[in-house]
Amino acid sequence: MAGMEYSQIQEQKQILSQKMIQSAEILQMDVQELEMHIQREALENPLIDLEEMEKGISGALYGDGGQPEQDEFRRKLEWLNRTDEQNRVYYSEEYEEAEQRDPWNFAEEENDLQDYLMSQLMMQLKDKNDYDCMEFLVYSLDSRGYLTDDVKELAGKLRIDGETMEQYIRLLQSVEPAGVGARSLEECLQIQLQRMMDGGSFSQYDFDMLMELTGKHMGALGRRHFAQIAAQLEISTEDVLGYYQTIQKLNPIPGNSFSSREKMRYIKPDVTVVKFEDHFEVLVNDANLPQVKVSQHYLSMMHEDETGEVQDYLRNKYRQFQWLQQCIQDRTNTLLSVAKEIVACQQEFFEQPDGRRVPMGLRDIAAKLDIHESTVSRAVKNKFLQCAWGVYPMNYFFVRKAASDGGEGGMTPELVKQKIRELIDSENKKKPLSDQKLSDSLREMGIEVSRRTVAKYRSEMLIPDTTGRKEL
Repeated sequence: MAGMEYSQIQEQKQILSQKMIQSAEILQMDVQELEMHIQREALENPLIDLEEMEKGISGALYGDGGQPEQDEFRRKLEWLNRTDEQNRVYYSEEYEEAEQRDPWNFAEEENDLQDYLMSQLMMQLKDKNDYDCMEFLVYSLDSRGYLTDDVKELAGKLRIDGETMEQYIRLLQSVEPAGVGARSLEECLQIQLQRMMDGGSFSQYDFDMLMELTGKHMGALGRRHFAQIAAQLEISTEDVLGYYQTIQKLNPIPGNSFSSREKMRYIKPDVTVVKFEDHFEVLVNDANLPQVKVSQHYLSMMHEDETGEVQDYLRNKYRQFQWLQQCIQDRTNTLLSVAKEIVACQQEFFEQPDGRRVPMGLRDIAAKLDIHESTVSRAVKNKFLQCAWGVYPMNYFFVRKAASDGGEGGMTPELVKQKIRELIDSENKKKPLSDQKLSDSLREMGIEVSRRTVAKYRSEMLIPDTTGRKEL
């Protein structure tokens, strides 16, 4: 056919194997998820023998005493070979019965939103009154993480004025997950956009357009009236579509990954940091994980049985067992390495109760360990670290740089807030410093912070503006 041409194009593609996917999934599991995963694998693979489950599963299969007879193993193996699904169901029934008999068995649930928020807010509250008010506000959130109660009524119950209530709400909206504490979908999205803007994700023009779209055009966006919106904003339809795709990536329900208070469970720390006189010891808490061992009975059958079909089945299951073992060990090694680097970078925090974090990102840890940022991200995802000062989400120690201090390290938001508070504490109360003068004073110290950032941090610390601080 005329006009038809053939061409050869060479391109590189990275294709993840099933083993690589499983390794990545295991790396990002917390200790409780990994425990459940190991138990599920044991239900589906007869070669996996868990010491912790001997009474619940192994005892029921092998009998209460003595070695099983060889012909009994052959009978069960032939049955296993017919269908893995039957194997899974059979083992599941045995395990479920064992679970029901275990008085220490608790249901697995997600983390509690309220506790997660209070753990972040605790260090930013000045006194008991602030703590009580913020705790009341946090427990007023609905399951989505929204503040739907009437703000005036809440202020009345707390016996505070409207301005103070707004300061509490802004402080609540400053923590993770982004969007929590919003009073509407529009505000939820705009909080996330502002957070991304502060991180340098948008130009000022794109940010203004996104705020306009999420503020006045959400109904039209939902109906996909892109041409109509483009005409009103005097931009192209393609631009509106691009902004729409950005908005779609935001999280409209920031509380969706947390359970309700009624389904709360205790947190099992994945890493423990112990302080000695001259060093820190970092431990991965995997002592309670079931010990993954190969069943010697089935392993001996793999070498003795001459039936090709049975041997192929057992060899495949043995390879799966070996890979599970390798993935668990890799997870332990990676988590330990990342935790050690976190402790090394944030040593001041672990040395004293009022220690401050220093700026640190995923890239910093990845560069020191010569691994990819995504590996560090998976290693700390949904995991908790326990130290002398309490239990913290591991991502708590990753802090963006809020300002330059003239050196290489930079300053975290909490250090900048500390400097702002010191300036305000020492100011002339008859002529309090404006946000611009605070910014200028910080600049004289070598700390580059804009007036708008100063105003934001001051508000998050529940410090009034010049009018509220002025003493007549």
